[in-house]
Amino acid sequence: MNIGAVTSMMKQKKYPNTLISVRDLIMPYFVIEGHRKKEPVKSMPGIARLSIDLLIKEIARANKLGVRSVLLFGICPSRHKTPSGDHAYAPESVVARAVASIKRNIKGVSVITDVCLCAYTDHGHCGVLKKNSGAIDPKPTLGALSEMALAHARAGADWVAPSAMVHRQVDAIRRKLDRHGYRKARILGYSAKFASNFYGPFRDAAASAPQFGDRSGYQLHYADTKRALREIAEDIREGADMVMVKPALSYLDIIGEAKRKFKFPTAAYNVSGEYTLVKHGARDGLWDERKMVFEVLTSIKRAGADLIITYHATDVAKWLAGKH
Repeated sequence: MNIGAVTSMMKQKKYPNTLISVRDLIMPYFVIEGHRKKEPVKSMPGIARLSIDLLIKEIARANKLGVRSVLLFGICPSRHKTPSGDHAYAPESVVARAVASIKRNIKGVSVITDVCLCAYTDHGHCGVLKKNSGAIDPKPTLGALSEMALAHARAGADWVAPSAMVHRQVDAIRRKLDRHGYRKARILGYSAKFASNFYGPFRDAAASAPQFGDRSGYQLHYADTKRALREIAEDIREGADMVMVKPALSYLDIIGEAKRKFKFPTAAYNVSGEYTLVKHGARDGLWDERKMVFEVLTSIKRAGADLIITYHATDVAKWLAGKH
C-alpha cells in the first residue's frame, strides 16, 4: 500500500461521514452504435462516446476498481431522430442493447438509464412539442417517457432516471412499470434540474442541443429555491426511490435543504461543465487535479448527497486504489 493510500485511510477515520468513497459515485457513459468505436468528446477531456463492446470493457475495468453504479446516455443517429423521438423506446435502441449486454457480461453493476427525449428528437427538446408551438405537449411526452422507461426495464435496467422535467413524469413511469410487472425497477428522479449554463459540454457529447430556443420553460430558474423544493416533494409523492439535484456545485444549498427537509435518499449530479472546469484548470497548472476533485466531491457529499454522479468516478477509483 502506498503512502497516499495510507494517508487516505487515516483521514477516513478522522472524517468518516464526509470523505469520498467509491461507493458514493456513479459513472456516466455515452453509448453509440457500431463496433470498436471510440469517439473522444472534445469538450470533455478524458471522456469518449463508446460502442457497446468497448463500453463493456470500460465498465468491467471500473468495476474491478469498485465502481458499482453506471448511468447510460444513448447517442441517437441523426437518421433515427424524429419530432416525437420514438426511437428512444425502440427495443433495439443502443441503450436497451447496452443494458442487456452489461447484465449478461458483468456481475454486481447497478445500471441506471437516462429517460429523456432530447437526444432522440430532431428539435433537441426534452419532449414532444405542441403543433405550431415550441412548448412541450405533456400527454404524448409522458407516454413516450413511460415507454422508454419500460423498454429499459425490460432490458434489465435497475433504475430509470427521468430527466425531462415534465409534470407528473415519475407518476406516469411508476404506473407504467408496475402495470407491466416491473415493480422492482426503481426511479431516480431528476427532481430539481435547473436550466444551467454548466450543461454545455454534455450537449456536445450527447448531440442534444435544442435546435431553437432553450429549456428554461420546463427546467428551473437558478434563483427559484421554493419551486425546486416543491418539485422534489412532488417526485417523492409520486413514487421516486431517490431524488436528485442537478447541477451540484452551484446548488449545494438546495442539496442541503432538500436533505434536511425531506430526509430522503438524495443524489447530486456533478455535471459536465463542472467537470471540464476542473480538467482545464489542472491542464493549465492552476491546481492539482486530484486535490481539486476530492475537494469538489467532498463538498457535494458534505452538503447532503448520498450518491454523486460524476465523470471523475473512475479517476477517483484509481486514486483511492493507488493506481493513478
